[in-house]
Amino acid sequence: MTQTARELHLPAGSTGEAPWQVHIDPARAGWTHCGLQVVELAAGQLLELADGTDIGGTELLVVPLAGGCTVTVDDDSIALQGRESVFTGITDTAYVPAGRTVRLSSVDGGRFAIATARTDCGSDVQAPEAAAPAVAHLAAADVPVELRGAGQASRQVNNIGTPAALAAERLIVCEVLTPAGNWSSWPPHKHDEDRPGESVLEEIYYFEVAPGPESPGLAYQRVYGHAGADVDVLAEVRTGDVVLVPQGWHGPSMAAPGYHLYYLNVMAGPGERAWNICDDPAHAWVRNGWEGQLVDERLPLASAAPADSSAKGERA
Repeated sequence: MTQTARELHLPAGSTGEAPWQVHIDPARAGWTHCGLQVVELAAGQLLELADGTDIGGTELLVVPLAGGCTVTVDDDSIALQGRESVFTGITDTAYVPAGRTVRLSSVDGGRFAIATARTDCGSDVQAPEAAAPAVAHLAAADVPVELRGAGQASRQVNNIGTPAALAAERLIVCEVLTPAGNWSSWPPHKHDEDRPGESVLEEIYYFEVAPGPESPGLAYQRVYGHAGADVDVLAEVRTGDVVLVPQGWHGPSMAAPGYHLYYLNVMAGPGERAWNICDDPAHAWVRNGWEGQLVDERLPLASAAPADSSAKGERA
């Protein structure tokens, strides 16, 4: 049976379970590995993370979306300065490995994402002697930022939790900022087969759209199938919406003219922690057209450190 937007596009508010605005665990997503929670804390509020984010075999990354917070892991605290919004700056983050007690608190309040991955689902690639990841604080100024693509396919990628930036067991996290009128996740790509050059990863897209003077803004997301994946999604997305990508080609992510687009990508899978993708061969040729084109001058949309524009044409 074809998986459609009815199953894979989750509008804002449709997955919330108090206190969460977004609450997606592997069971809710219908898969095995990754999850996402988004919570809005009032000024002075303290939240102890519940089952699914702090126990057993679940690792997590705390990502401030608006405002700052303190992450307390056992008896140690990490202060995250955060940002005014996802469109005004890059944030620092806190990584917590599985099996730790975690609390969030915020003096002034704010909105926070918690990206998660199960670590106890079995793997035939991780060596037994591999050292367990440690609690980590990645400062905003140290986040590797890339400007990818060119022309109207230009976008900004904040590598807050990718393998090059963060030691973790399975979790992969990044942020993508797409200027109004541009396309990202282009050309479409997939990561649903275990083969050379491609890894199996479940993926969550969490969206925020910069509002206009009289509108909250909107964007569009496409996910479609191939011979081994029966999926067909074309969704209008708004702030707080989620699209699940269990399989298939995904892209483009389309920022409507007038509205900048942000999405948080959360990925995890059963094998090597690697972000290996395959382009849809019907559209892979478009990369060649970027040679000699300039990166959109509006980028970076949000910054805390110089961006690297040498990664033209990469995924996301």
